[in-house]
Amino acid sequence: MLSISYEVFYTVASHLSFSKAAEILCISQPAVSKQIKKLEGEMEVPLFQRKGNAVFLTPQGEKMLSYLREAKHIQKRMESDMDIVKSQLTAKGELRIGASTTLSLYVLPKVLSSFRKKWPLVKITLINRNTENILKALTNEEIDLAVVEDKHEASGLHYDFFMADKIIPICSTHSPYAGREISMKELKEIPLALREVGSGTLSAWSRKMTQLNIKSSDLNIKVRLGGTEVLKNFLVEDTAVGFLSPLAVKREVALGLLTEVNISGLAVERSFNFVTRTGETMTDVTKAFIKQAKFSYNR
Repeated sequence: MLSISYEVFYTVASHLSFSKAAEILCISQPAVSKQIKKLEGEMEVPLFQRKGNAVFLTPQGEKMLSYLREAKHIQKRMESDMDIVKSQLTAKGELRIGASTTLSLYVLPKVLSSFRKKWPLVKITLINRNTENILKALTNEEIDLAVVEDKHEASGLHYDFFMADKIIPICSTHSPYAGREISMKELKEIPLALREVGSGTLSAWSRKMTQLNIKSSDLNIKVRLGGTEVLKNFLVEDTAVGFLSPLAVKREVALGLLTEVNISGLAVERSFNFVTRTGETMTDVTKAFIKQAKFSYNR
């Protein structure tokens, strides 16, 4: 465990706020200042500098924060791994997962349920955002593990293949495009409903359009909707064509609300991947979750 002075410094440095640190640590702001002053005295270097009401780390403070982040990771792994040695059933720990919409809604619930039966005392948190925001959360250390579509241009991230997926054109069963074969030429004319910018589904579809030399300006995009469920509900009521994973529309297709559209020459494939921060050793809890997920879907 970190000493109180280091814990206080870490909290202040993480938020660049003495008042926020006091609130988080449930101590007074003068007590926070006292611990920082004590640590600066022991180190014989200034750790913070003030400019008006703003607080900044000095170069020495930046260095200390870097070391303490590493120490925090080691402490977290140690606590988790030591518990795991005792027994899975009694092991305690925490796993913070961030996943894009398709995975959060249609893939991971099955994995989480089976994992919880084996690791009942592990606290699991799952946040659901689009791919772009999930990767930001991973980089900012808000989560321990990301599960997203495809690979993205971001430094400091390690990708591990999970499972294959694809994007299919979908429309309502009452749409004039239901049951028809649509040519690539017609694709430029029919009304389209797409996911929002930052979505992994949109990213995979856009890459395919680029490969086919089709620009967004060439298409008849009527609406962009922020989320899989809202897009599905829109397509059920409208005549437009949308693009979603079969995992997302399995129920609606079975109920006869939506149907796949046959667009000749259009096949959009993608992969789902586990993402961790490069160079950071995974806890046994994280490793066990990844193993369980792969077992559930790649048998």
